[in-house]
Amino acid sequence: MTLHRVAAAQFFSGTDVAANLQLCADHIRRAADAGARLVVLPENSNRVRDHADRRQCWELSETLDGAFVSGLRETARERGVYVAAGVDLRGEAAPDVYICSVLIGPDGEIVGVHRKHVLWDYEYTLFVPGDEPYQVHETELGRIGLLLCADGIVPDTPRALALLGAQILCNSLNSRGPDEFRVHVPLRAMENRVFHVAANTVGGPADGWPWMGGSQIVAPDGTRLADAGELEPGIVVADIDPGEADDKAVSGIGDVFAWRRTDLYAPLTAPLEALPVASMCGPAPQEMPTRPLRVVALQVSHFPNTEWTVTRALDQIAYAGRRGADLGVLPALFCFAPGEEAADPAAAAKLSAQVLERLGRACAEAGVWVVAHLVEESAAGRYHSTAYLVDGTGRIAHTYRKTHLNSAEREWAVPGDRIDVARTEIGTIGLMVGDEVWVPEVARLLTLAGAEVIAHPADWRVPEAAHVAATERTEENRVHLVSCTRLDSPAGVGSQVLRADEFAPGQPIALMRYPTGYWSRPGFEEQLLVDLDLRESHSKVMGHHLDPVATRSPGLYGMFLG
Repeated sequence: MTLHRVAAAQFFSGTDVAANLQLCADHIRRAADAGARLVVLPENSNRVRDHADRRQCWELSETLDGAFVSGLRETARERGVYVAAGVDLRGEAAPDVYICSVLIGPDGEIVGVHRKHVLWDYEYTLFVPGDEPYQVHETELGRIGLLLCADGIVPDTPRALALLGAQILCNSLNSRGPDEFRVHVPLRAMENRVFHVAANTVGGPADGWPWMGGSQIVAPDGTRLADAGELEPGIVVADIDPGEADDKAVSGIGDVFAWRRTDLYAPLTAPLEALPVASMCGPAPQEMPTRPLRVVALQVSHFPNTEWTVTRALDQIAYAGRRGADLGVLPALFCFAPGEEAADPAAAAKLSAQVLERLGRACAEAGVWVVAHLVEESAAGRYHSTAYLVDGTGRIAHTYRKTHLNSAEREWAVPGDRIDVARTEIGTIGLMVGDEVWVPEVARLLTLAGAEVIAHPADWRVPEAAHVAATERTEENRVHLVSCTRLDSPAGVGSQVLRADEFAPGQPIALMRYPTGYWSRPGFEEQLLVDLDLRESHSKVMGHHLDPVATRSPGLYGMFLG
């Protein structure tokens, strides 16, 4: 074990650049005095952005050989520490300015510069997004990847850096949204099994939503090792062993990178115009009418025996029909006791066929579409963990054989070989099963294929699966997500419906960035009925300018297929 102390600092930079440089230097020195060898500073540490236009932005921004960056280099050399600082840097020609993370070594030399790829909303009016290939920097502390704020509210940049071998993500933020602290920063650590050192601006003028702070240091398993809170300036430090990020193993899953299905990921590298989602990007057309879809999470699962369970599910479907539901979702392997399918997959497949037939009759009688996760037997005695979409006439409209099997499923099931959507009379529906919520590629691929809603038979193992991972899948893809969990789910979290939330001018920042959620109580046989509007999934913008789907850089994603 080789421990290195790292630090994240949070403060507010005003209009006095010299004072801001002194503020940065003070925080670097304080962190070094606390034993830190790496210090991460917020985005635009050089100056608050009160620019009227691109020309003024150019005039007030920095250069790598200017006084501000030179001052940071001097302080890094003085204290012998690495510094990752967010600085707005002029481009090669006026009025181009890039939002940059500058990594400075303990000798004061510049190790690397990352130009922010994904900009936050208004930033598109002042700055140019970077388009350089991703880089990971080898240092004596470990392999470091750089990103800035909105780079992390989409899965692509952190994933690319992790696949290139990053052990530590240094994230400089300038965020007024609560989602960075609660969702984006911890999840990018968890889904990639890397350390995440995130430093955000805090406070600022009381003229609106404050900068949210929440600077933190997160371990590969999502543990917050240090947290600066959301109110006051300060520094937090933690000791990390970067080598821990080379271990990608997760209990019950295995190696999360080996878990990936690169043979299915070609659409991730395809140009936007070649994908069905292209017509859904940007704001929804004004002439597009509302497209209501009433969804229901049918929260019922095995208790106390199989027949009783199936009967209750049939009753739930009938009741959902009386309530006017269009689409219902049952929990993962709802009719089986935990582990029953693995103990005897042949018997489980036989029972599943019988249950599927009964579900079909119930759907036809109720006029409701239902998603059910069961065991399927295919040719040559092979078994699959399969989700079925049964239509309102009782016919199977779509099947999805789970492609990302966990360690228990690999003992009895064969993975599927496609991730696609069903284009139906009630909407374009994608299916995702259980712990696939932790794989950003699954929901992303369904989104690229044109999904308007993702149905998710679930079995939450930990609360973060719902509150962090599932929340992020809706936020980063702007697609509705209906997750129905088992009664015996160990997380103590109920079923959840997240809506894509169409952006509207005047929307408060927090509402722009957090999808509206609806929940049922855990452990109770309940129905969670929610009225969605599929129009919302055709509005991919998160604000006036940022489209988290259209801003992807597929030409840089070759590592996704490796």
